[in-house]
Amino acid sequence: MGTLYFNGTIYTMVQEGETVEAVFADGKDIQDTGSLQDLTERYGSVIKEKVDLKGAVMFPGFVDSHLHIIGHGEKLIRRDLSQFTSAEEMGAYLREEAEKEKPGNWLLGDGWNENNFQDRKIFHRQELDELAPEHPMLLSRVCRHASLANSKALELAGINKETENPEGGIIVRDENGEPTGYLLDSAADLVKTVVPPATDEYLHTAVSAAVKDLLSMGLTGGHTEDLGYYGGFEKAISVFQDVLNERSLKFKAHLLVHHTVAGDYQASPLPKRISPYLEFGAMKIFSDGAFGGRTALLSKPYNDAPDISGVAIHSPDALKELVKQAREYQMPVAVHTIGDLSLEYTLDAIRAYPPVTEERDRIIHAGLVRPDLVERMKQPSLIIDIQPSFVPSDFPWLIERLGMERIPFALAWKTLLDNGLHCAGGSDAPIETVNPLEGIYAAVARKKPEETHEGYQPEEKLTPYEAVQLYTAGSAYAINREQERGKIAPGFEADFTVLDRDILKAETEDIRKAKVVYTIINNSVEYSAAT
Repeated sequence: MGTLYFNGTIYTMVQEGETVEAVFADGKDIQDTGSLQDLTERYGSVIKEKVDLKGAVMFPGFVDSHLHIIGHGEKLIRRDLSQFTSAEEMGAYLREEAEKEKPGNWLLGDGWNENNFQDRKIFHRQELDELAPEHPMLLSRVCRHASLANSKALELAGINKETENPEGGIIVRDENGEPTGYLLDSAADLVKTVVPPATDEYLHTAVSAAVKDLLSMGLTGGHTEDLGYYGGFEKAISVFQDVLNERSLKFKAHLLVHHTVAGDYQASPLPKRISPYLEFGAMKIFSDGAFGGRTALLSKPYNDAPDISGVAIHSPDALKELVKQAREYQMPVAVHTIGDLSLEYTLDAIRAYPPVTEERDRIIHAGLVRPDLVERMKQPSLIIDIQPSFVPSDFPWLIERLGMERIPFALAWKTLLDNGLHCAGGSDAPIETVNPLEGIYAAVARKKPEETHEGYQPEEKLTPYEAVQLYTAGSAYAINREQERGKIAPGFEADFTVLDRDILKAETEDIRKAKVVYTIINNSVEYSAAT
């Protein structure tokens, strides 16, 4: 017995502009599409439920191709510093939060961004000491490739003037060699190791909060990277198993496996596909950092800091060894690479150790892509995992970082598509908003909503259809599910995102104003705006 969906605009995304009058889904899959009359006559005896879309617009289920579900949940349940527009506001907030906490408790926060401050201020540890004199403090930057720590936190971590930079990280120091409290990439891990571990209850709350929020945004699934943190592989995966199932919450999570726990995954008795809602994916590797903290690895120095070229998390040889390890585990790789030199090293490693299965490798972010690297990425076993919301977030300050000569090759999504590269769309939440409509808007407009110009690098704008494809067919292609997900067609999974307006035909500024009517997973309504 199945469900008939009708009386709306139903985009199949099989080809641009294609719509059908109705969809019949039986069980977890789409059985047929076509006219309402034909489907009613053909399946009338087995139609158990009819869903009148009442003029709404149905798409294949939107899937975020790159996010951090636990991190997004943490943003929802703990201190969010992303909305502050001045150092004074952030400082006042931290002082108030410190007064609420018992002395000795850690003061943790996420999302600060000095580019939102007029003076671009980065707090010194001594300033943090004044704000919270009785608490160790660790504050992650919006990019999560830089953190701030006060003196108590540094002391607990054993970081002092004599502490050497860890591999893939930098302890920023003053003119006397003393740590300032500003920690780049893996340097922050020295402090994170002494932060009290997350409890099972805390992680369960974070995952539940995140998934409920994702469902309300119209997302039916997400490719997430969480397993190398929060107490280890077994602890994290058990929380996902508790939350995502038929009894609790339905949401299709594809789990990337951080290279530090890939051995734990290999030793685990769990199958690759645990359930319809939970499966393992590629080995995740970080190759460099981010533009914001000037840790993205560039082939030439930063325009606004000529003595800095970024941070290589791993040497070229070490990166190759990690890719080799993935191949020995029969796994594809998913490599975080933002700078052009990082991308070059990553492509060298993949060439040295090509895929050994049909699963696709993915380049995550591809922030700066030189023309010669575009050519090198033209291979069927590779997908580019892009985050459209980086454009309004990173411009115009990114122009300062890279300079006018390189900026045409930064976040150049249209160039990638025009060169035949397969791209998937994600948010990198909690770093950016998880709302896919914001991502689609960013891909089409390439500017902030309040800005009136034609967009940053307007030649790189995507059409609405191309933008929606990122979150449907693109995300499916990234995990070799293009014959099962990302389209509304017979044999595909019955995952749908239903909106109150047609974002393929709407004015650009109206895309982000769309509201989610239903989020449907495996033919089951998991979110309804009416409830």
